Amino acid sequence: MRPIFVRVIRVLDWPTYDGWLWIDGYELAGNGDAVARRSLFVMPAGLIWPDPPARRPTTRTPVKRGPVKVG
Repeated sequence: MRPIFVRVIRVLDWPTYDGWLWIDGYELAGNGDAVARRSLFVMPAGLIWPDPPARRPTTRTPVKRGPVKVG
């Protein structure tokens, strides 16, 4: 077995055994990108909560503004 990292979207309100729950989320690749959507039946006591990854910086290219030629 190998662990997977999941970004949790929501906890589902589905009937389960005591101490278990259904979660909806995205499986994450090593770089943090979502690669698959999953519904998982988990025992919260067995989950490991890693430190949140640093956000990727966003860079924007400035838009050139000036007169526009029409026609």
